[in-house]
Amino acid sequence: MFFIDLQPQHDRLRADDGKGAYVRHFDHLTQTVRDELFAVSPGEFDRSSPRTVLANALGATLYVPGVRDDLVRAITRRAAEGVRSVVIDLEDAVADRYVDQALENVVKALVDLSGVPQQTMLFVRVRTPEHIRQIIDGIGEVNCALNGFVLPKFTASTGARFLGEILSGSERVGTRLFAMPVIETPDVLYRETRDDALSAVRDLLGQYRDIVLAVRFGATDLCGLFGIRRDRDLTIYHVGVVAELISEVVNHLGRADGTGYTITGPVWEYFAGHERLFRPQLRSTPFEDRDARSFRHELVSKDFDGLIREIVLDRANGLTGKTVIHPSHVAAVHALSVVPHEEFSDAADILEVGISGDAGVRASGYRNKMNEMRPHRRWAERVQDRARVFGVANPEVSHVDILTALLDR
Repeated sequence: MFFIDLQPQHDRLRADDGKGAYVRHFDHLTQTVRDELFAVSPGEFDRSSPRTVLANALGATLYVPGVRDDLVRAITRRAAEGVRSVVIDLEDAVADRYVDQALENVVKALVDLSGVPQQTMLFVRVRTPEHIRQIIDGIGEVNCALNGFVLPKFTASTGARFLGEILSGSERVGTRLFAMPVIETPDVLYRETRDDALSAVRDLLGQYRDIVLAVRFGATDLCGLFGIRRDRDLTIYHVGVVAELISEVVNHLGRADGTGYTITGPVWEYFAGHERLFRPQLRSTPFEDRDARSFRHELVSKDFDGLIREIVLDRANGLTGKTVIHPSHVAAVHALSVVPHEEFSDAADILEVGISGDAGVRASGYRNKMNEMRPHRRWAERVQDRARVFGVANPEVSHVDILTALLDR
């Protein structure tokens, strides 16, 4: 079987700069467990890795309120548990009267973290462009622990100031800072203004392409514009107005022709069980085959079946990674980000044939589907990108096995 070298030279050769700069997903598992799970190990990355690598490496992005007085301890603990991207929130998670206090708290935490080996990408969701300047002024140039900023309620009319401040801040701290704009405003949701608004956002982001790491969705704000809150028995794709917008945003901003950006999955806001109206959304067979019936029951009782279904639908609709507000959700996002061996085999076959210049159709290596070389090529490239940071499962390993390993630690 043809295998792609998924670990670039700068990833295979660990730089000893005294900071422990390189990290990778699943390093919190023992080497024995990783050997059992992976045919191709997850690759290493650091803040200097290519933008596409870092965008895929975001995985489950955990939001933490900026008003917490234990930010450094909380971030360090979550990083040790396998979280590889954290957003410190100064917007929705902080009451208006506490914003100044939270801002001071965030600056102090970033300064404290500057002396700690970086184990997770770290972002701040600000309210205003001025917050970006204040944070940069506060942290100075000391071993910057910050990777960038999340920009709420992003529009073409307001976004340029945010992006300009990030560019200026990058120069002042002497390191690359990224932007992650959030799509969540009425002009992109309402049908009569949507196309013009998204086209304008696309044009603006194109001027700052090198610093745009990913585009995010503010699903809660979008639902709120129509007085909707999705039930935990449903996914965001059951909410028609938001599902329609996701499709349009992917169309404008998520194209795989080199003009698009990584677009992340919206938040799943439930983390405790409830009385159910509908049947669970997890099939019994994969769990029964692994003698894991009780594990399935545990997942269902905590509404993980809805989360898992939404993660699968995210990827089917062109989204990568996911916003999470509870640490328990990280394992599900990361387990389902690992590339199954069969999927990797298909992608490798498609890319190998592409190198030889052949096209057409041929049976997959697993002899259960047809691979079309031209139309499936961009899909195969995206599978390869994901495999670089999340690895490839062993042939006999399923997502159930990976999720079990992550939750049984």
